[in-house]
Amino acid sequence: MILTPSWEHLLSNHIGKEMESINLTEGGIMRNIVNFSLPYLLSYFMQVLYGMADLFIIGQYCGVESITAVSIGSQVMHMLTVIIIGLAMGSTVVVGQAIGANNTKKASLAVGNTITLFMCFSAFMMVVLLAGTREIVNLIETPTEALEGTVSYLTICFVGIPFIVAYNIIASIFRGLGDTKSPMYFIAIACVANILLDIFFIGFLHLDAAGAALGTTLAQTLSVIISLVMIRRRRLINMMRSDLRPRQEAMGALLKIGVPVALQDGFIQVAFIIITVIANMRGLTDAAAVGIVEKLIGALFLVPSSMLAAVSAIGAQNIGAGKYWRAQQTLWNAMAVVLAYGLLISVIMQFFADDVIAFFTNDTGVIKSGGEYIRSYIWDTSIAGIHFCFSGFFCAYGYSIVSFIHNTSSILFRVPLCYLFSIQNPDNLYPMGAATPIGSFVSVLVCIVVYVWLKRNGRLRQKE
Repeated sequence: MILTPSWEHLLSNHIGKEMESINLTEGGIMRNIVNFSLPYLLSYFMQVLYGMADLFIIGQYCGVESITAVSIGSQVMHMLTVIIIGLAMGSTVVVGQAIGANNTKKASLAVGNTITLFMCFSAFMMVVLLAGTREIVNLIETPTEALEGTVSYLTICFVGIPFIVAYNIIASIFRGLGDTKSPMYFIAIACVANILLDIFFIGFLHLDAAGAALGTTLAQTLSVIISLVMIRRRRLINMMRSDLRPRQEAMGALLKIGVPVALQDGFIQVAFIIITVIANMRGLTDAAAVGIVEKLIGALFLVPSSMLAAVSAIGAQNIGAGKYWRAQQTLWNAMAVVLAYGLLISVIMQFFADDVIAFFTNDTGVIKSGGEYIRSYIWDTSIAGIHFCFSGFFCAYGYSIVSFIHNTSSILFRVPLCYLFSIQNPDNLYPMGAATPIGSFVSVLVCIVVYVWLKRNGRLRQKE
C-alpha cells in the first residue's frame, strides 16, 4: 500500500489533532477512565483481531493441524508481546508522572532513553529467538502434525520483532501522555491490512501457517511506518538527540518499574505455555480447543486490560501532580467496571460457549472440548480483573515489584492445579480450565494484604 499525498495529508490532519498530552488530573474520574480506556479498548480489540482473524481465516481454508500451528505459534508471540508491554510500562509511568508534574524535560529524556533501550532489546531478542526457533517448538511439545507449520509461523514472526517492539513502545509513550486515540488509528490500519493479507496469503497462495505469519508481520510493519511518519510530521515530542544517550537516572527509573512487570508478565505467559504443553499432551483435538479458547480469552480480557492501562496512566499523572486521592478513586472505579463486566460475560458464556467455539471450527470434538474449557476459565475475567486494577495502581506508584509478587503467587497455584486436574480428568477440560481463576483468586488476596499494609504505613500518600 502506497500513501498518496492526499491520503498522507488526511491522516496527518486527523491523527495529528489527537497527538498531544492530555491532562488526566482534572475532571470527573469515571469520565477520565472512560475517555482513556475506550480508545485503548478498541486498540487492544483490534490487536486481538490479528490472532482471531488468523484462526478464523485459516480455519476456513486449512485443517486442524494448521489451526493448531497458528494457535501455538501465536501464543508464543503473545508471550513475547506482553513481556515487551510490561517492560514498556516503565515508560508509561515515568512519562505520566513527568506530565503530571509539568516536567517536559524529564518526559523527553524518558522517551529518548526508552527508544535506546528497546532498540537494543529488540535486536537481541530477534537474533536469539531465530537461533532457537525449532528448540522452542520442540520444548512446548507441539503435536507432530503441526510441528513444521509452527516452525514456519514463528520464524517469520521472529523476523518482525523489531516492528512489534516499535509499535508497543510508541503506544506506551502515548499512554503516558494520556493519549490512547493515536495508537488506535495506527492499529486500525494494521488490522484491516492484516485481514486482507491473510486472505491473500492463506486463501489465494495457500501458504497455511506461514501465510498467517506473513500477514501479521507485514501489517505490524505498516502500522509502525505510518505512526513514525505522522509523529515526524507533527513533531509530537520535543526530543533532543542528547535524550537518546543512556542516562543512569532515566534508564534506572524505566527499568525499576518495567523489569518487574516484564518478569511477571513473562512468568504468567510461561505458565500458559506450560498449560499449552499439558493440553498438547492430551492430543490434537484438546490442543486446538485450548488454542482457540486462549484467543477468545484474549478478546474477552479487553476490559480488564484496558482498566489496568487506565489505572496506571491516570494514576501516574495524578501521583505526579500530588493528587493521591484521585489515584485511589481511579482504582475503585476501575474495579467496579471489571467486576460488573466479568460477571455478565461469565454468565452469558455458560449458555453460548459451544456456539462461540463453533465460529472458529466445525470439528465437533474441538467444539465440545473448547466449550468445556471456556465455561470454567471464563470466571477469570472478573477475578483477574480485580488484580489487574491493583497492578496498575501499584505500578503508578512505582511499586511494580508488588505486581510481580502477587502474580508469581498466582502461578504457583495455577500450574500445578492445571496439571493435577488434567491427569484426573482425561476426558473433560472443564476442571483444567478452573485452575486459572483459582490462581487469580490467590493473587487478589495478596493484593488486598499488600494494599492494606501500604495504606497503614502511609506509603500511598507519597511519591517514591
